Amino acid sequence: MSEQYATPKEIFESAMAAANRHDLEAMLTYFAPDYRGELPFTPEGNFTGRDGVRKNWGNFFATMPDFQVEILSEAVEGDTVWSELFFRGTQADGTKRMMRGVGIMGMQSGKIAWGKLYQSTVQAPG
Repeated sequence: MSEQYATPKEIFESAMAAANRHDLEAMLTYFAPDYRGELPFTPEGNFTGRDGVRKNWGNFFATMPDFQVEILSEAVEGDTVWSELFFRGTQADGTKRMMRGVGIMGMQSGKIAWGKLYQSTVQAPG
C-alpha cells in the first residue's frame, strides 16, 4: 500500500501557518532534509537543507518579532504550488519592512522539496 500524504496545498499552507506562529521547529517538518531554495533575484541568498531553511526563516523571526506572511493567491499544478505572498514586520529599530513576491514550491513524498522565491522589498508610499 502506498503512503498517503497531505495535498501540496495543505503542506504549503501548513508551513506558512507555522511561520505566522513563529514555530520554526513545526515549520521545518514540512521541508525535505535536502530542500533546495533558490532566490533568483538575489542568488547569493540561495540555500539548501533544513539548516538553510532554519537560518533563512529564523532570521525573519529574530529580526522582526511581529513578522507575518500572507498568502494573497495560490494555484496548484500537480505537485507544485504557485503563490503570491506578502511578508511584513517591524525591525528592532522600528523600521517597517514589507516584501512581496511569488513562490513556486515543489513537493515530493509529502515534503517541500524545492522552492523558487521571486521577491522584492515594497517601498512604503510617500
